[in-house]
Amino acid sequence: MSRPVRFLDTRPLRSSRPFRDLWIGSSAAQLGGQIATVAVLAQVWDLTGSPVGTGAIGLATGLPMVLFGLLGGTLADSVDRRAVVRVTAVGQLLAAVGLLAQALADNRSVPLLLALVAMGTACGALGAPARRTFPVRLLSSDQVAAGLALTNVSFQAAMMAGPALAGLIIARWGFPAAYAVQAVTVAVSMLAVIRLPAMKPEGVDAKGGRRRPERGGWGIILRRPTLWGSMATDLSATLLAMPIALFPLVNEVRFDGNPQTLGLFLSAVAVGGITAGLLSGTVTRWRRGGLVQVTAAGVWGVALAGFGLAAPLWLALGCLAVAGAADTVSVVTRSALVQLETPDAYRGRVSSVEHVIGVAGPELGNFRGGLLASATSAPFSLVAGGLSAVLAIAAVAATNAPLRAYRTPSAATEPTARGVADAATAAG
Repeated sequence: MSRPVRFLDTRPLRSSRPFRDLWIGSSAAQLGGQIATVAVLAQVWDLTGSPVGTGAIGLATGLPMVLFGLLGGTLADSVDRRAVVRVTAVGQLLAAVGLLAQALADNRSVPLLLALVAMGTACGALGAPARRTFPVRLLSSDQVAAGLALTNVSFQAAMMAGPALAGLIIARWGFPAAYAVQAVTVAVSMLAVIRLPAMKPEGVDAKGGRRRPERGGWGIILRRPTLWGSMATDLSATLLAMPIALFPLVNEVRFDGNPQTLGLFLSAVAVGGITAGLLSGTVTRWRRGGLVQVTAAGVWGVALAGFGLAAPLWLALGCLAVAGAADTVSVVTRSALVQLETPDAYRGRVSSVEHVIGVAGPELGNFRGGLLASATSAPFSLVAGGLSAVLAIAAVAATNAPLRAYRTPSAATEPTARGVADAATAAG
């Protein structure tokens, strides 16, 4: 009997060269993106000195994410998904080069800066649904969750290292250097995509021409309890219990507004997330993905309620670390379930809905938490939000037996073949 895997499962990197190339390119782009995010924030603040100006960055990124993310879903079900990501990667590279050029020219126009940010975000969002379908096409069924865990670890690492690295680069060499790093990492990511095999959705002709997507691409989410249950679980967790907007207020009320403490809040979530990723080998081999997701999402809610009640700093940080770990487990299992349960002909549109929920849910959750805290208090908002999330997740689990019983397909079940059979069933 083989010993259980306790650390990060690296089989996808060893078994699939295309996935390895994709992971390296995506990891580089994520690090560059974090560096550019800090550079844009700092540059806008230098130009405006206004929170309204920095708040406009959210508008320049949020709207393109939602609008082009949904459009990208339909596109990903119509043409070769590799081609979609190739073209959008070129757009992202042009936007990155534009950011570098405006910094070298000592640009003083905030609208121009935000327009370039919006362009890069729109291109990324347009390609995101197609990019999300890659792991399930490049890996066997039993390795999809492990591949997504590897992607999540690289994202968490970029979240931890990117901002600090950006500060060092900007302080020493200025904004042009930060944008140059982003341009280089985007180019690396683009080269990785170019090397991928063609990935046409089921139904595209041999020449790879455009075709009308299979009907019912959006409705399949409602027709499959595993899909709507998984997405409802994620939306319940983020919409009802997102804590980031409350960190400054909690820090002010309980820890005298110490900026170092505020930084520790953010770091604790990231540390929990990356620790869970590094120890995800066992979790990604568990086949009860639906049960794992709802359990992890429930732990997220309980941990954030605990953060709302925690008085000692060590306990508050511990609760946030647990929440970060639970979030990583929930995200990895949800992403694997959604990709494996969706017929290939519909994966682009279903992935776009998952993308929008992942983008909009946390933002709306932060807004909800801030409103409730302004009417009551930050601890009340955290506790009420955490417990409400637990109750909502429990309701989804109680009413969705297919989600609770879901098991990851065996390795012998090939993703593409399964997609053909499922598409035929859905169409019938």
